[in-house]
Amino acid sequence: MSLLANPVIWSVLILMGLSLARMNVVLALLCAALVAGLGSGLDLTATLSAFSSGLGGGANIALSYALLGAFAVAIARSGITEWLAGRIIARLGGTPAPQQLRRIRTLLLTVLLAAAVMSQNLVPIHIAFIPILVPPLLEVMHQLRLDRRLAACILTFGLITPYMVLPVGFGSIFLHTQLGPSLANAGLELPKGDLPLAMLLPAAGMVVGLILACIRYRQPRDYHPVQLPGEEQHAPLSSRNVMVAAIALAAALALQLYSDSIILGALVGFLVFTAGGVVPWRESQDAFTQGVKMMSLIGFIMIAANGYAAVVQAGDQVPALVATVTSGLQSPPLAAALLLLLGLFVTLGIGSSFSTIPIITTLYVPLCVALGFSPLATAALVGSAAALGDAGSPASDSTLGPTAGLNADGQHDHIRDTVIPTFMHYNLPLMAAGWLAAMWL
Repeated sequence: MSLLANPVIWSVLILMGLSLARMNVVLALLCAALVAGLGSGLDLTATLSAFSSGLGGGANIALSYALLGAFAVAIARSGITEWLAGRIIARLGGTPAPQQLRRIRTLLLTVLLAAAVMSQNLVPIHIAFIPILVPPLLEVMHQLRLDRRLAACILTFGLITPYMVLPVGFGSIFLHTQLGPSLANAGLELPKGDLPLAMLLPAAGMVVGLILACIRYRQPRDYHPVQLPGEEQHAPLSSRNVMVAAIALAAALALQLYSDSIILGALVGFLVFTAGGVVPWRESQDAFTQGVKMMSLIGFIMIAANGYAAVVQAGDQVPALVATVTSGLQSPPLAAALLLLLGLFVTLGIGSSFSTIPIITTLYVPLCVALGFSPLATAALVGSAAALGDAGSPASDSTLGPTAGLNADGQHDHIRDTVIPTFMHYNLPLMAAGWLAAMWL
């Protein structure tokens, strides 16, 4: 089978093309799944069956987002979001000096970066913090004339780079639960301590991408005045509201860390707001519905992405794709570049670097060994190939998470303002750094 005849290639191109043409990402994923399934030789019934069987894999995170949306609306109704924005805006004064604006802008972006990094390792809640932390800051971003594309790039950097090199939290899952065992199953044993070293140079590529994004989106950008769901019905800020909000946030975080369930944490947090009177019982249904509406698209995209991934795996065309591209390859530099490009295509479609590793490792390791790559170079190549596409995939939670927070007021487009900027600024430097790691290690 030729490269252009492989259904995985065509399905990813259709997914990206339809998304860029502003078709709803859920519909684009369904069309891409049909192309991947039918092109792989599955009949329509088998394709739809595989798609349906995969939908359940995204149900948990979709319900988690719906409850986080309700929790975020409850926080907005407490009045804390407006108070927070008001305090920061008051510090700006009537006509703030440019130096003051830069200082507050830098502080805000640093807070977002620190929160994203800690969500992967120190307090491993992944993207759960975004719908709660980011929407209250949108009015501040509006006053600062901050380009939200920069905020999206910073959040995506913090969601991806830590798990590539820090072996705790989600980094432990990526390095020690996925990458290490997958390499071992393919016949390549590496000490655990070597895996972060292998991914150090690829992570440096992400840092280069972050610097480029900061330069590219440093200019001011104007948005309409921010109106968040729930704010129009917020209660006057009081000490009781502050206490209830503190208890709700602490309970939600503690329960999530204890039970490893975003659903339970968000549910208890919302119930605390209701029991504390911040969200009156008779208005709780309306508040919950507002939150679900705010997060519904993100949840449906995650569900559809799992269905698409199931179709790709059922079609079993990724091995054929790798065999086609690498057939007759004798040049290690060219092989490294092609393997990274293949990883980019697979992850762009599936939307998860964690899910890509088991798919590509069994195919990549024998080829890397045959071409003379060292064990560290092979680990860097596989890890980089898997991470490629996590930034820039319409179906990745590393892009869906930032959109969920930054689009709370409907002024941040998922494709144009998150997917395209993160794709441009992270995938190219990561591919170059991954290639260098494969050649140098």
